[in-house]
Amino acid sequence: MPCWFEGPLAAFDTETTGVDVERDRIVSAALVVQSQAGASPVTTRWLVNPGVPVPEGATAIHGLTDVHLQRYGRWPAPVMEEVGRALAEQSAAGTPLVVMNAPFDLTLLDRELRRHRASSLAAYLGAAPLCVLDPWVLDKHLDRYRKGRRTLADLCAHYGVELAGAHDAAADATAAMAVVRAIGQRFAVRLERLSAAELHTRQAVWHAAQARGLQAWFARNGSEEECDPAWPLRTELPSAA
Repeated sequence: MPCWFEGPLAAFDTETTGVDVERDRIVSAALVVQSQAGASPVTTRWLVNPGVPVPEGATAIHGLTDVHLQRYGRWPAPVMEEVGRALAEQSAAGTPLVVMNAPFDLTLLDRELRRHRASSLAAYLGAAPLCVLDPWVLDKHLDRYRKGRRTLADLCAHYGVELAGAHDAAADATAAMAVVRAIGQRFAVRLERLSAAELHTRQAVWHAAQARGLQAWFARNGSEEECDPAWPLRTELPSAA
């Protein structure tokens, strides 16, 4: 039986109006599914008219303007329904889901589902919760003393993965999946005996420790920024939009 990093994987990514998971909106999303390492991926894309203005700073990153989204984007409610069902299908099939910085994309999706479908990501998943592989958490734990940034572009460069069209949801999801496979290969001695489910559980612990360490660093440097230890989904806030 192949190791998890050689078998089927799916990857999910979004582009958004900003970085506030409680208030910002999804403008595009992609789900990339690969039956095994080296197989041709199957990609599903969604383009969303969020119904709110897209800040210039966000457009500068992903290139999606108000005019383009109003002309070609779909209303959020049916898109969120499709995305929720698509992730639930992968979960039910037992396919691990790769999400770079999972607490951002998955929390934002959860809030969009609550906003537009009066539901939650957990409700869509039902009895088969997601098994998530987060390249940011994995890399930071397995190669913790390496200096430098760890954005998706940085990880792609470090692991020799091509990133064609950064800040396009499908391109980013495809690259994140390739990075996870590369991490699995590079650290196979430490990872090959773990199932994806076991690795999901360990990542929650690793991320919490990473968040505490970063929080302590901020405190030492006089910053009031807070680091949420929750992974792969942040706790719902009563003030969520």
